[in-house]
Amino acid sequence: MRHEVWLPANADSRVDACDIGHPVPAADALLSRRAGGFAALGLHRALAADDDITTVSEAAYRQLLAAARPSAHPYLIRIWNFFGAINSGAGDAERYRRFCVGRNAGIDAMFRNPPPAATAIGAPDPGAPLNVVALCSARPGIALENPRQTPAWQYPREYGPVSPGFSRGVVLRDGDATLLLASGTASIRGHVSLHIGDVLAQLDESLLNLGVLLEEGQRRSGQRFDLDGLQALRVYLREPAALPAVQARLVALGLPLSRIAFLHGEICRTELDVELEGVF
Repeated sequence: MRHEVWLPANADSRVDACDIGHPVPAADALLSRRAGGFAALGLHRALAADDDITTVSEAAYRQLLAAARPSAHPYLIRIWNFFGAINSGAGDAERYRRFCVGRNAGIDAMFRNPPPAATAIGAPDPGAPLNVVALCSARPGIALENPRQTPAWQYPREYGPVSPGFSRGVVLRDGDATLLLASGTASIRGHVSLHIGDVLAQLDESLLNLGVLLEEGQRRSGQRFDLDGLQALRVYLREPAALPAVQARLVALGLPLSRIAFLHGEICRTELDVELEGVF
């Protein structure tokens, strides 16, 4: 799986992507890349299939915040989390739920008020390391929630002992430009997964959620956002066999495939097959 982080361009440095997957950094290494008012921090930790992800994720987030908070870019705006076997385990023993517990133990009060936009995706390899990538800023963004969805940090107990810590999106300003970064967006209304077993219906529901989020971003910031203004979109698919049908649906909707990356990854909810994230 290719792990990237997008940074807005500025007059001094045009940084489109920071690939932290090739070559693989040393265990516990913290990579840093800066461009103007933004910085990308990438953390890599070894994680075997039978390791305790709660302990590993807590340590990773403590290290991440220890690097970001005293820096010139103390605000965590957008985070990507990648690790193997995300759906392994039943009930509260599921690896994603244990990751959320560890993350919650490793963060500070500033992280929760409000939480950053985020994605968590499982790598197909169960022994894949934990990679955490954070886009940090010199000033806070505008955290967004989706009126169609329960805030993730308010999910009921049935989704785990600790609610996922992320906002649905964020609006940030880079010089004269205003961007909206959407968190991982799936086929969820309220807090309930919809269209189980139908990847195209899930795609449509996810796009509907994206559209509502863009409207909310416009309401909160005064900047117009819509799907026609798509700069980059990622589509995570649980089953690669769904790729042709998903591509065809996006083309039929008028979205440019040249701006869409399709990645094989496991969605954090076992019953869901597709997740979107994007920059607008």
